[in-house]
Amino acid sequence: MPVSLVVFAVAATATVLGAVRMARLGDVLADRTGWGEAVFGALFFGATTSLSGIVITAVTAAGGSPTLAYSNAVGGIAAQTVAIAVADLFHRRGNLEHAAASLTNILFGCLLIGMLVLVVLASFVPPVVVAAIHPVSFLLVAVYVGGLLLIRRSGDRPMWRAVFTRTTQRDEPVDDGADPRRARTIWLEFTAVGIAVGTGGAALAVAAEGIVAATALGEGFVGAVLLGIVNGLPEAVTAIAAVRRGALTLAIAAILGGNCFDVLNVAIGDVAFRGGSLYHAAGPDELFLTLASALMTVIVITGLLVRQDRGPGRVGFEGIALLGTYAAIIAVLAN
Repeated sequence: MPVSLVVFAVAATATVLGAVRMARLGDVLADRTGWGEAVFGALFFGATTSLSGIVITAVTAAGGSPTLAYSNAVGGIAAQTVAIAVADLFHRRGNLEHAAASLTNILFGCLLIGMLVLVVLASFVPPVVVAAIHPVSFLLVAVYVGGLLLIRRSGDRPMWRAVFTRTTQRDEPVDDGADPRRARTIWLEFTAVGIAVGTGGAALAVAAEGIVAATALGEGFVGAVLLGIVNGLPEAVTAIAAVRRGALTLAIAAILGGNCFDVLNVAIGDVAFRGGSLYHAAGPDELFLTLASALMTVIVITGLLVRQDRGPGRVGFEGIALLGTYAAIIAVLAN
């Protein structure tokens, strides 16, 4: 137990520090490439900040802990969504969702809800597998790729635009000269830090299994709450760092994009789990957590559409709703 706790703490710290560095590099690369904060954040930030979760899910699934693998994947989504409310506290000019509203972020939220629903539906269909892989795993990948193409094309001739207000932060490239290095060098560092974050994820997986073995905590609770919070730390730190740099669209895109990758983690865990369908290893707690994550995403999309300028404590209603919902989720899982 002491060794597991030490490894857990060290790996979590390394993961968070790596995310802080990636926030700065990602903001520079989003401007250098011209892709914009929303697309870059959802794709590259989403992939790199989810590396630790991917490793944890794969390692635990391959090790014969399907419940822990499943709950880790979807548990990270709930914790990471709360990071939007946390980042909102650091944007003192008003509501973060108001300032960072964009069509791309809304569509990524819709894609996330669709993928989460598919994961739940998979547990109710027959547990047919092909080479120990459930067909829904292939469908999840297809839906994700198709969603990316749809979102990409919607940017050419958008039919919905966020009304510009005095507190809206435009997503425009800004060359502040903070990093004079060539883009290739920045890409290399970005990739190296991402690999380091993934390595920390492997250590977290081993430590979590040790904690489960040494305590009376269930795999579902450890995966959903303990590992979920740790997996959410990189996104929370990334979002806060992005907000402090003025990259507001990037802050939300990194979280929604990372959540989409986390749903793909279920498919990755299904591939790594050789005992059958990972979807059918999910119990009531895991299914509850999956649907609760979808509910939290609905709250975020509602905030992006309503765009409340200011609310209690200079945060929007969605921030309060996210914190309250996550607290209720933990209370239900703890019982």
